[in-house]
Amino acid sequence: FYPTLLEMIGLPALPKQHLDGMSFLPALKGRDHDRGAIYWHFPHYSNHGYQSPGGAIRLGNYKLLEYYENGSVQLFDLKEDLGEQNDLSKAKPEITGRLLKMLQDWRRAMDAKMPQPKGATSSIKQWESPTTPLLTRVGRTK
Repeated sequence: FYPTLLEMIGLPALPKQHLDGMSFLPALKGRDHDRGAIYWHFPHYSNHGYQSPGGAIRLGNYKLLEYYENGSVQLFDLKEDLGEQNDLSKAKPEITGRLLKMLQDWRRAMDAKMPQPKGATSSIKQWESPTTPLLTRVGRTK
């Protein structure tokens, strides 16, 4: 909320002040607000048992979920399916492949730590290899 408050009162951030976010004042005023993709990375299990390691990307109306345990993905059009009931990953392979590549590229750029299967000697290659066939099917890898 801090960037929004600063914009509302017309003040800049202090020099060297870290701002993790952006103002959503245009959205509050009813104007278009294109913030680009939103990324999420959760490399561990939760204590309530309902969350497994995975990641997500939201871009426009679409949200892609990637599950690290088995490499599966789900794609949802949140404008048409806010409850995330209709997986479009097979029906829209181009969008699925593009969002999956964006998510994986972002993880690499952030040097995101990945879970390792018990006894594994390396991390990211083992967890991303299940998605390689999907990327190949949609023409994203050779």
